[in-house]
Amino acid sequence: MSEREGIQVFSPDRGCRPGTLGGVWSPVITVPASGRFVFVSGLTSRAEDCSVAHVGDIEAQTRQVCENLVDHLDAVGATLDDVVKLVVYIRDVADFATIHAVRREFWPERSPVSTMVQVESLVDSRSLIEIDATAWLAEPAAEPS
Repeated sequence: MSEREGIQVFSPDRGCRPGTLGGVWSPVITVPASGRFVFVSGLTSRAEDCSVAHVGDIEAQTRQVCENLVDHLDAVGATLDDVVKLVVYIRDVADFATIHAVRREFWPERSPVSTMVQVESLVDSRSLIEIDATAWLAEPAAEPS
């Protein structure tokens, strides 16, 4: 079990455990009832000008999505360490190992719980991956000024 600001990771006694399937994930994460949740809409591989970046390159697209996630979280004072759940939509499940190799760069220790689903298409057909995230922050939201 590991902890960060009250986030706890658990593994069941039976069944698949992290590392057995080659992916980067945590089976169960609990968070305290206080604090605040952050919900990040699905992100695709977009450059600053909103064009699709790294067309045809799942490794580069995954890295771009993770970097975009860092920027989105930073806007509310959160980091990747605060992420507790990811939903990952991919065009080709054969890219599983490549995607998880990149994710391991961003989450080298505690990984969020994660669901990965292969889909026929994303909003832009040049996008190979989309990730939405849920994060949890221990402190309450700042009062508006």
